[in-house]
Amino acid sequence: MGVFVFLPLILPLTAWPVARLAEQHLHPRTATRLLTVLAVVLALCSTVCLALVMVVGTAQLPGNPLPDGWSDPEVRAAVPYDEVVGKAAIPALCAVVVACARTMRRHGRVRRRAHLALAGLRETEVAVLPDAVPYAYALPPGGPAGRGAGRGRVVVTTALLDRLGPAERRALFAHERAHLAARHDRFLLAVQLAARANPFLRPLRTAVAYTAERWADEEAARTIGSRRTVARAIGTAALVSRGTPLPTLAGLAAPGPVPRRVAALLGPAPAVHDWPPVFTAVGLAAWGAAAGTAVSAMSSANAAVTMVLILHAATPL
Repeated sequence: MGVFVFLPLILPLTAWPVARLAEQHLHPRTATRLLTVLAVVLALCSTVCLALVMVVGTAQLPGNPLPDGWSDPEVRAAVPYDEVVGKAAIPALCAVVVACARTMRRHGRVRRRAHLALAGLRETEVAVLPDAVPYAYALPPGGPAGRGAGRGRVVVTTALLDRLGPAERRALFAHERAHLAARHDRFLLAVQLAARANPFLRPLRTAVAYTAERWADEEAARTIGSRRTVARAIGTAALVSRGTPLPTLAGLAAPGPVPRRVAALLGPAPAVHDWPPVFTAVGLAAWGAAAGTAVSAMSSANAAVTMVLILHAATPL
């Protein structure tokens, strides 16, 4: 495998330019999908290679349950500096697994509690809570079994509704319905897990958190027919709201660059492109990230196949 086994660990750096440029130059729907796919593939590739290196390190530990042949010099030679990186990969992969498991557990716990909090309310798409704290968010389906478990709902408090005018309320509901219709929670959770698997992917997580909100902004503006009204609703909600209870639960006043969202809505609607033009900064950055992702996928696949063949040859019959 050689040094190629380490490439997927650092190739997420190739996606940093497009993470920034996509926010500014791509339609938010295209940017969200593109950055999420890049983050997930890069995270999977780096995790696979980390696991392969960990196998070499684990095989060197005394008393390990792996076959004795897996600690042969031929196996260790597949990874450069095997004595150091092989053993370092063990706590690194454990940290990745623990971080992803904690993220999933917290995500599931918060969503279950949110669904349970709505158990006594009517089964309507919009759930209005009599709460003195202003907030709103889109709660996707998937709560506890029973009433309301299979549908998404818009959760908003009376405190926030009291601070919005009729037109701004329509913008709020259109924004949250856009989150539910496009299942933005899945994009947000995917990039959260990717960033846990490889810290180099954190810029993509931040970018997707912004572009998902921009996607819902544009859908809300198209639904109600007024970009200025949506901008005003965002600004008002951001001033008074505390945001959402979880980063993967999207909402109108989600934390982030709210002034940029307002400025974008006060300008013309972004053009829709399935892929950015090649001879532009964002186009070159997108192709660079795509190339880095392809190399990462090939490197991890080559490393996995090579390691399987080496371990198979080293395993006693």
